[in-house]
Amino acid sequence: MFHPESMSRLLIVASKQQLEPVITELYRMNIFHIDDYVEKGDDEWDGFRIGMPLAGADVSSAALVKIRSIASAFGISKDMVSDSERSSILELKGRIEEDLPALSEEVEKLLATRNKLESETKEYEQKIDSLRPFTDAPAPLELLQGFDTISFIAGYAKEPVNLSVPHEKWENSSKSANFTILAVNNSDVSTAEKELLDFQFQKIQIPQETGSASHIIQEYEQKIEELKKEIAGISAQMETIKNRHEFFLMSSEEFLTGSVEQAEAPLRFATSEHAFSVTGWVPSSKVAKVFENLDRVCASKVYISELEVEDYNEMPPVEYHNPDIAKPTQLFLDLYSRPRYTELDPSLVMSILYPFMFGLILGDVGYGLVLLVVALGLRSFVKGSEAGTQLIGILRNCSISSIIFGVLFSEFLGFSLPWQPFWLSRHINIGGSGASEHALEEATTHGMAAAAEHASHIPELLVLSVWIGIFHITLGRLWGIRNSAVMDHGHHRSLKMFSHVGWLLVMWGILIAIWSFAAIPLMPDLTGSPAIIAGMNVPLIIGIILAVIGLLLIARENPLDLMEVPTIISNVLSYTRLIAVGLSSVAIAMVTNFIAIDMIVSPQLKSMSIFGIVLIIVGIVVFIIGHVGNTALGALGGGLHPLRLHYVEFFTKFYRGGGRKYTPFGMVRRLIEQN
Repeated sequence: MFHPESMSRLLIVASKQQLEPVITELYRMNIFHIDDYVEKGDDEWDGFRIGMPLAGADVSSAALVKIRSIASAFGISKDMVSDSERSSILELKGRIEEDLPALSEEVEKLLATRNKLESETKEYEQKIDSLRPFTDAPAPLELLQGFDTISFIAGYAKEPVNLSVPHEKWENSSKSANFTILAVNNSDVSTAEKELLDFQFQKIQIPQETGSASHIIQEYEQKIEELKKEIAGISAQMETIKNRHEFFLMSSEEFLTGSVEQAEAPLRFATSEHAFSVTGWVPSSKVAKVFENLDRVCASKVYISELEVEDYNEMPPVEYHNPDIAKPTQLFLDLYSRPRYTELDPSLVMSILYPFMFGLILGDVGYGLVLLVVALGLRSFVKGSEAGTQLIGILRNCSISSIIFGVLFSEFLGFSLPWQPFWLSRHINIGGSGASEHALEEATTHGMAAAAEHASHIPELLVLSVWIGIFHITLGRLWGIRNSAVMDHGHHRSLKMFSHVGWLLVMWGILIAIWSFAAIPLMPDLTGSPAIIAGMNVPLIIGIILAVIGLLLIARENPLDLMEVPTIISNVLSYTRLIAVGLSSVAIAMVTNFIAIDMIVSPQLKSMSIFGIVLIIVGIVVFIIGHVGNTALGALGGGLHPLRLHYVEFFTKFYRGGGRKYTPFGMVRRLIEQN
């Protein structure tokens, strides 16, 4: 639960005659994580070299490239294909040999033709863009070029152009710029171009065309329409081919991917002239299965041994071993860094605390229901994507937490539910103590007024968030002690362990000292203890002693770490963001309701009119936009802030990461028969 899957390291050795059966069976089992062989030139592996691919690897690889090229052209993937039926391997082999060459040739021809037509279309579109400025030109395009003594200059200027050299000009003014065509003597061209710089003149090329620009544009647009019809016809042909061969292409891609991976597997093995060797990792619970299956397929002509592991901290790959509820939050661990094999896996704790913190921020039944509907609706769109499925699982859990906290807080889209908050209230007293009775009655009517006693619960909620921080950080330090005990060695291990103890003593010493002279709601009140020395009571003395001992233990490992002691307070207080961000969401919801209903809709209900109906519609729009925006902001804040608290305040106390992902040699076949 808090540890990854237990792994065992195996060594497999056999003659080269058994190479292909061993590879095939390992791939079928899909449980053996291969450690790639690297030539180091040591005596232990003298005579062994990296192996060569199996026969037929180049043929399978070439066919796979063709399949993927066609699939890319069609825009299809395995996730888009139903796995309700499966292809047999023998059937696929025959179709790949017989149908794939002709299919590939046909698709390549269609693609080449379509690309040619699309290229011609783009050329015509570019020509049209270059012709548009000249649609109102005073002369056909052939008369704006080709003279021996006169040159034409065309372009855009921000203001009317006046040159010192003899010239003729035509201008077409618009709001943004003046399109200008100038005719100057060839001998004055350089002077004219220099003077045009003062007008911020942007020169454009005069198209090499004959006739009126508007007529030429019409001709090109007609050609573009014809080309688009041809492109549409080719696309329809490709769509027909795609629908007819989609399943074949994706099942062939799955089969060929497996064939290529198996054929290239010897590149990861150590081989000699007559034998091969491979080492890898298998879940300890499945070691017997490897022994049994390889012994069967090789007719007992294979040697398998379970190796002794020298350093579990670095070597084994990591496979999570969590209950279903914790699997979605494994995504956050992988985004940060997968845990090492010997350290504690915080996925389960995070799967509980992350939704809890989210609900504390966005504790509203309405918003929770909206997010739950979104999560359920998006499930079909992320089918086949592990990360997408995990993210939807996180959103689902968080939305359920939001609904539960909404019930506890008695909140629904900023309104009060028909019951009082079960423990602590987040309702904000709109209007304050100085509000008129009428205003308070109106606010109460729309569920926006909180009882006077509710306002006092905000300090308690802030204290609750501090308790969450204290628990979170304490757990992190306790796990840090455990990780140091298991993962470190020698004198460094004791230094690290006592350093974590020191941080705990300092934090709790400060807390006890604060409780000794300040009464804080929902926290121990130690102010009643009598003073015994220099005005200090027993709890204060105990707190100071704990803090001093903690500082000594911290300095024992690294004196520079003492500079980080003030972060103890800031880390704990950082958890108050859970309430602060949540209160901002409550305020936005209540203000949205006040503006939309109390200020816009309610006055119109007293005397209905056409204008009043329009205002009611406006109020409804304001209500919807306000709550949709608040849902998005609440989901963003509720998602990022708990994640930040885990990454920065929690993980930094114990988590090291850097584990290798367990990637077994093989695949789970979806579209072809398991064989």
